[in-house]
Amino acid sequence: MTTGYAGQAVNSVLNSKMGFCKFLSANDTGATGGHQSGILISKSAVRMLFTSQELEQEGIPKRTVKIKWQDDFETESSFTYYESKNELRITRFGRGFPFLKPEQTGALFVFTKQTDTDYSGYFLETDEEIQEFLDTFGISPTETNSLIDTGKVSAETQEKLAIQEFISGLDVDFPSSEIMSAAARMIEEKAYDHAEYIVTNPDEKIISWTNMEYTLFRALEYARYGEIITKGFQSVDEFVRVANAVLNRRKSRAGKSLEHHLSAIFDGNEIEYSSQAVTEGNKKPDYLLPSKDAYHDFNFSPERLISLAAKTTCKDRWRQVLNEADRLRDRPKYLCTLQQGISGAQMDEMQTENVILVVPRPYINTYPKDRRDRIWTVSRFVEYVKMIEGK
Repeated sequence: MTTGYAGQAVNSVLNSKMGFCKFLSANDTGATGGHQSGILISKSAVRMLFTSQELEQEGIPKRTVKIKWQDDFETESSFTYYESKNELRITRFGRGFPFLKPEQTGALFVFTKQTDTDYSGYFLETDEEIQEFLDTFGISPTETNSLIDTGKVSAETQEKLAIQEFISGLDVDFPSSEIMSAAARMIEEKAYDHAEYIVTNPDEKIISWTNMEYTLFRALEYARYGEIITKGFQSVDEFVRVANAVLNRRKSRAGKSLEHHLSAIFDGNEIEYSSQAVTEGNKKPDYLLPSKDAYHDFNFSPERLISLAAKTTCKDRWRQVLNEADRLRDRPKYLCTLQQGISGAQMDEMQTENVILVVPRPYINTYPKDRRDRIWTVSRFVEYVKMIEGK
C-alpha cells in the first residue's frame, strides 16, 4: 500500500492525462556547479509538454504553465524546447524553491499533466518511496526518463490505491451506507472497467459491487479500529463497547447495500422506480415499479405494477414481503436476495405464496436442483421490467 508522497504521486499519475518520471541528475540539481538551467526532460515526453502546432512555430518553442508541487504549493514555470540541442527543459521555479538542491541528486522526479496548462510535480527522496512508486507501475530503474505506461498497473493495485484514496479523503469516521455503496461502485469500475455489465450482465455487477463494498468497509474498519485492537483493551467493558459498535455498523450497512446497488442497476438501464414508497398504512416495499404515483392511480393497471423487495438474506424474512402492497395481492411478489441456498420446503412455501426469487446467476447453483427453474436472474428481472415499462 503506497504511502506519503509516493502515494500522492501514484494517484496523480493514475488520474492524469500523462505521467513522466526520471532520476534527478547532478546537472538538474546544480551539483556540477554549472549554471542551473532547469530540469532536463527526455524528448520521448515532448507531447506531454507541447502540441505539434507549438513545435512547428518559428523561434524557440516556449510556454508558461502552472505546476503544483507535492500537492502543496504552485509555481508559474516554463517549458522550453531547444531544437538545436535537442533538449526539453522545465525552468522558472521562483525564489526559495525547496527542491533541486545538490543533496537531492538521485531523487525520483515524477511529473503529471492534468490539463494543457496544469501540471503536478513530486520529488521522492527515500529508497522506500522510490521503490513503492516504481513497483506500482512495474518500472525498473533503467526504464525511467520516459512516459509512464499505466497499463502495467494491475487491477488489484488500482483497487488498493483507490480504496486508500477514498479513505484518506474522508472527513468522517464512517460515511453513510449510500456513500459507501457509491464509492464501492466507483472503485470497482476504476479497477476492473466493465461499466457495460450494468446492462449486459447485471448479475455479475451486483456481485462485484457487493464484494467491493465489503472489501472497502473492512479496509475502513481497519483504518479506524486497527490501532485500538493492536494496542489491546483496558477492560472487558471497553472491548464490548468497541465490538458492539463494529457489529451494529456492519448490520446497518449490509441491510442497505443491496438496495443501493439495485438502484444503480435500474438507473443504468433507465428503469423507472420509486424506492421506499408508502403503499397503505405503514407498508413500505423496497421498490415500486414504475412509480408510487402509478401505484396510487387506480386507473393504472395492476398488471403493469411490480413490487420488489431487497433482502441480503431471506431464509427467515421472506414472509415480510407478502402484504407490502394490497393492490398486488394476487400478483407475483418479487424478492431479490444474495442468499445462497434455502431448503426445498421453503421454496415450495414461496411458490404457494406466489413469491418469485431474484438471485444473481452464479448463486442459483446453491439452490435445490429440481427447483432452480423457478428462480429469476437479475438480468431476467431487468428485461421483464423493461418490457413492462416499454423500454
